[in-house]
Amino acid sequence: MNSTVRKFLSSLYRLGAMASSGADARFLSRDMPMSRAVSHTRWRSHLLALANRPGMKVLEIGSREVTGESTFRADFDQADYVGFDYYAGGNVDVVGDAHSLSRHFAPGEFDLVFSSACFEHFAMPWVVAQEIAKVLKVGGHVFIETHFSYSAHERPWHFFQFSDMALRVLFPPALGFECIEAGVSNPIVGRFSRLADDALRFRPVPALYCHSEYLGRKVADAHFPGWEQLDTAALVGDTQYPQPRA
Repeated sequence: MNSTVRKFLSSLYRLGAMASSGADARFLSRDMPMSRAVSHTRWRSHLLALANRPGMKVLEIGSREVTGESTFRADFDQADYVGFDYYAGGNVDVVGDAHSLSRHFAPGEFDLVFSSACFEHFAMPWVVAQEIAKVLKVGGHVFIETHFSYSAHERPWHFFQFSDMALRVLFPPALGFECIEAGVSNPIVGRFSRLADDALRFRPVPALYCHSEYLGRKVADAHFPGWEQLDTAALVGDTQYPQPRA
């Protein structure tokens, strides 16, 4: 391929990408906050800046090497890194169920607890959030990345998808947390397939995002009354369900 043809094809690709980007923007939603500091490509470096220091202790929930080699142990070279997973395997120090973290670790043991691509696989993620609160020290940080919209995987243990608001609800002030950032990243362009019901077939599906992220700080050892004792306002803050249209 000579240079003239290569430049021509490169120009066509750029034009196609620009046109596609403009069309894809129609699928975004103005009321869905995009993650910034802890978006999918940024959260790792953000966590290292928070906790990779001598004297800090870091817990990764779901640390087993499943899709490839993990670098977190090497990345947190200044901190004390602990890998926790449901199964033994590469990069796992402690084997157990995330629904009972406090059976394995002392209260307030960690400065950072984080998890990526695991919360969708927890049968009771609200219980896991409560367990994280127990093992995280006051002033420590929690980071969760999971999926807002994604393919079914690792079934039958694929239980939930999470919006930014869902993650806020899991880590409320009643558990001692303040939210630093909650949002979504990696927009998806979607449509109903030919196999859908007639009324939906080929219709576009906007406001799809692959990842949802939450970064919070534990600000107090709260006396948690139990999820059944909380009213909705305590969980959703100053938001409300959209009012009926006139």
